[in-house]
Amino acid sequence: MTLVLVIVTVILSLAAAGAIYRMAVGPSLLDRVLAADVLLAIVGAALATDMAVNRHLHSLALLVALSLIGFIGSVTVARFVLDRKG
Repeated sequence: MTLVLVIVTVILSLAAAGAIYRMAVGPSLLDRVLAADVLLAIVGAALATDMAVNRHLHSLALLVALSLIGFIGSVTVARFVLDRKG
């Protein structure tokens, strides 16, 4: 179980570093927003991993809130971009 936890931690850390890099360097607003959404998903995956490893549900409300914020943010930006193009 420790090996799996280390592997998951490394993968999530590399993914978070890539998302943060894209947020900083991204050539367009959509790239930055998508990277922020990916970063929220990575944080959610880290919370879910923590809950699975420690066998508790203390972070479940936070996980649901992060998912809702990510979804609502993505839909809002998509509608904003659609209104700008139309």
